[in-house]
Amino acid sequence: MTLVTAPGQPEPGPEHQLVLITGPSGAGRSTAIHALEDLGFEVIDNLPLSLVPRLIDGPSLGRPIALGLDVRNRDFNTTALIELIDTLTRDPRIGLELIYLDCDPGELIRRYSQTRRRHPLAPMETPTEGIAREIDLLAPVRVRADHLIDTTEMSPHDLKAEIGKWFDRDATEHMAVSVQSFSYKRGLPRGLDMVFDCRFLANPYWQVDLREKDGRDSAVAAHIESDPRFADFFQRLQGLVLMLLPAHLAEGKAHLSIGFGCTGGQHRSVAVAEKLGKVLAEAGWPVSKRHRELERRAATSPALGSR
Repeated sequence: MTLVTAPGQPEPGPEHQLVLITGPSGAGRSTAIHALEDLGFEVIDNLPLSLVPRLIDGPSLGRPIALGLDVRNRDFNTTALIELIDTLTRDPRIGLELIYLDCDPGELIRRYSQTRRRHPLAPMETPTEGIAREIDLLAPVRVRADHLIDTTEMSPHDLKAEIGKWFDRDATEHMAVSVQSFSYKRGLPRGLDMVFDCRFLANPYWQVDLREKDGRDSAVAAHIESDPRFADFFQRLQGLVLMLLPAHLAEGKAHLSIGFGCTGGQHRSVAVAEKLGKVLAEAGWPVSKRHRELERRAATSPALGSR
């Protein structure tokens, strides 16, 4: 059966709204799950990955579902989780979002020392070994996240507020906006609502003194903005986005993701995302920023050069 939407009416939403929550042990997954439960989500923790498709095959619960997933899941492995994410993403019945709760390893060690708990990946060793193994294990999942939340400096109250900012469906007047940068060589991030190509702008990579820096650096940003095409491009960009955000808000969206791509995801896309994020924040929109390739570089080899 094909559903036909009347002219002027919004498209019907997915049958199932599903949020997956993962991240290293001790990063705040339980707090995030409880926050979602308080917001009206049906919460299931540590459901075996193999059972998730069966949950979706059942009738709609009439409210969004939050699934807590970590290395303690009975059949957990990284490959299976990524395959599950890809399968759910392709299913038109499902609106999927992935939350990854990140945390500095030193802070995770401190939290484990306070609780005196054993790490699930190092039951007979110190938590330090388990934390390192888990961060390495989850690295491919981290780059798939729609919402990357660093809890290093967060209290449980702060984390609950951050979850509420993104997932409180009754607070649509506070629609959150995410601006992201990425490399076209690694493909588009999941879940983007708008995408802008920045590869036509002057590339700082070809300046030796700028090559090892990234788009957050003022000298790199100045080089990009010196391109004669930049001022007109950015003026049109911010005008378009500022015009569209209220329209999306009126349609009931709780959050909107805007992506900027360039060749390597280090310079041009980062600088434009940073600049637009500042404009939107000054206009009163709750904004988060994410730079996928910079995160990947930091997680693997911070000393590597960039493009």
